[in-house]
Amino acid sequence: MARLAVNVDHVATLRQARGIAEPDPLLAAGLAELAGADGIICHLREDRRHINDRDLRLLRQTVKTRLNMEMAAVTEMVAIALDTQPDLVTLVPEKREELTTEGGLDVKAQSEHYSNVVQRLKAQGILVSFFIDPNREQVQAAQECGGDIVEIHTGHYSEAHSESEAIERFDRIVLAVETAAELGLSISAGHGLNYVNVKRFKALPAVEEYSIGHSIVARAVWVGLPQAVREMVEIVKYF
Repeated sequence: MARLAVNVDHVATLRQARGIAEPDPLLAAGLAELAGADGIICHLREDRRHINDRDLRLLRQTVKTRLNMEMAAVTEMVAIALDTQPDLVTLVPEKREELTTEGGLDVKAQSEHYSNVVQRLKAQGILVSFFIDPNREQVQAAQECGGDIVEIHTGHYSEAHSESEAIERFDRIVLAVETAAELGLSISAGHGLNYVNVKRFKALPAVEEYSIGHSIVARAVWVGLPQAVREMVEIVKYF
């Protein structure tokens, strides 16, 4: 049975749109856990455009399942992670002008840097995941840098404009997942997944966890957050 980790960034984005205190991602995390989520994800960006330091601190104090802190592999964020002690850190690329994360890390190109970051985090008992495109070389680089987990970027698959294109892009994911499994890495998948396109992943039991945020928050507008989480849990738990 696969796990579901819910990203609460989009709740924080809605809060920041008005510059007030609600909706609070802290409450969203609690409701998601009560509805069956196996983990909570938050991305503390350098520009603090949605999740802020207060959110991260309070999430660390209240999350009962597993807290996954997404972050860029930069000095400031490494220091914050070491101080906050999330259960898991996912290293992601970050550009100021992007609306959301646009692709995976090029781990291979900066392997020495990432190895150093991984060593510092793991020395404090923090698991480390690399958010990467479905590419065998990047999977291998993540393993060589000491990563515990690879999160396969599913955004390009989710953006496919035809069934044939979706199949082609999913096949790349299959190859990456197979490589990760052969190397003994834990595997998660995320970005752009929704209640329909995630169902194809039933064919990939090696994927242990799904990181999903936007589609759940969007669904919550119509049915409420607890129901939206329960519906996604019902899908992934049969994978």
